[in-house]
Amino acid sequence: MQKRSLEFTVGIFMVMGIVALVLMAFRVSGLSVSDAGDTYTVKAHFENLGGLNDRAKVSMAGVTIGRVTNIYLDKDWYSAVVEMEINKDVDNLSIDTSAAILTAGLLGEKYIGLTVGAETDFLKDGDWIEDTQSAIVLEELIGRFLFNKAEEG
Repeated sequence: MQKRSLEFTVGIFMVMGIVALVLMAFRVSGLSVSDAGDTYTVKAHFENLGGLNDRAKVSMAGVTIGRVTNIYLDKDWYSAVVEMEINKDVDNLSIDTSAAILTAGLLGEKYIGLTVGAETDFLKDGDWIEDTQSAIVLEELIGRFLFNKAEEG
């Protein structure tokens, strides 16, 4: 009887471990088991994405308010277009909202940070965010620093 109890306990522990791994995989991949609810789409042009991916979070003041849904190259402007789904309850983004590609930590994941402007008109489904700031690429910064040091020396 004690052997059966031990096997049952080990089985429960294994099931909990597998469930924890699955939940962690969902969390890391950016997927969600719950429905995102009602959203609206806004777009923005960026010169350099710096490794931004689909399903990256869109946040404002550190709070996630949406996700990146599509990234493609605009052949007319020669820049990247990022489509974002914003939660419908965040319906007060002014038309002069700015978007910047940021990094969580020094080498962490890329995400889009929104900063609201002062206009009284609000973004609607399909609107464009005009004021954007591309990603800061660490390799470019190091290259500029080394190139400037070489010119001085």
